[in-house]
Amino acid sequence: MSVADFVFPIKGVTMKTYRNVIILLSIVLVVGQSYAIPAFARKYDMSCNTCHAPIPKLKAYGDEFAGNGFQLADKESPRYFRETGDDELLLMRELPFALRLEGYMRWQPQTARRFDFQAPYLLKILSGGIIAKDISYYFYFFFSERGEVAGIEDAFIMFNNLFGSELDVYLGQFQVSDPLFKRELRLTLDDYQIYKIAPGFSRVNLAYDRGIMFTYGLPSNTDITLEILNGSGIGQMDAPYSFDSDKYKNFFLRVSQEVSDYVRIGGFGYAGKEERFGKVNSLWMVGPDVTLATEHVELNVQYVERQDTDPAFMNAGRKTKTRGAFGELIYSPDGDKSRWYAAALYNWVEILPGNYKYHSATGHFSFLPARNIRLIGEYTYDFVAKANKISAGFVSAF
Repeated sequence: MSVADFVFPIKGVTMKTYRNVIILLSIVLVVGQSYAIPAFARKYDMSCNTCHAPIPKLKAYGDEFAGNGFQLADKESPRYFRETGDDELLLMRELPFALRLEGYMRWQPQTARRFDFQAPYLLKILSGGIIAKDISYYFYFFFSERGEVAGIEDAFIMFNNLFGSELDVYLGQFQVSDPLFKRELRLTLDDYQIYKIAPGFSRVNLAYDRGIMFTYGLPSNTDITLEILNGSGIGQMDAPYSFDSDKYKNFFLRVSQEVSDYVRIGGFGYAGKEERFGKVNSLWMVGPDVTLATEHVELNVQYVERQDTDPAFMNAGRKTKTRGAFGELIYSPDGDKSRWYAAALYNWVEILPGNYKYHSATGHFSFLPARNIRLIGEYTYDFVAKANKISAGFVSAF
């Protein structure tokens, strides 16, 4: 028996699988030592409902907390940090971790498999906190996402109130659409489809990318966001040790204005280039968005128009247009104290020329037996495929 046979005794199991298991066990060990419960709720002795209603959807207070570097304004206490005797070193007493676990049962009568147990659907570890004064971090790692070890998605460092101003800077990987509507915080299983779509072989969409993001808030309740992006997604580093797959950088700009206590309107523009197979695709995206929110009802609407010069990277000389929208309606009968929620989501996307179309409507119901677990039922009808999808399951954080 060789050393390799002794260390890795199970035949047919690859080195990659062993590596993933070792990473998983290592992180579980760290979490066990860190008393993995909802990290920020534990730190401040607050209910999850302080920031979320329901999990994972953020309330305005939760948005403010995240935008302040995961710290409460004027409430940080020395007891949250270790006494090191060095005024230039700020160490949290406990490294904050939390877990999110989801599982579902799904009925898709138009498919061959029809009924499917999809649990766990995802399992991820989240961590975020303060590294130094006005410097914070956030990341999450997928142990499992739809049956695969997906790795890290959101992961960034944040500089809060830079130069004593309202300027915040994020460096790392994040969703381009985060300043619009956050996909990770939606209630429905069905996604905001226009954020994920890209024509041809283009790697550019409004989902994950690496870059730097600047946010600034004006006294007029106007928010400005600028992102400078690789435009290559969040794939692996290539042979020359580069994450970016070409020499170009892409740009995203969003401006939003609070019109009243109940209305916010905004618009964004995206412009850039990408190179693949020795060919260059130039593209732009624009789109307005609006939020109408009262104590009990919230309506979010997004429209996106996109144009690519050569998304097939074939010098075909034919422009491609992508357009789409979604509308999301959320009902909270008792405001942020509700134990149940209802939601509806409408999606529409098309790519021209071509025959890609997505058109669906979703109805969603959530019930909270506790603040950190949500039971859901959801029905989606796909108008293009003429297919039904019924899901039931849970979303939990602990």
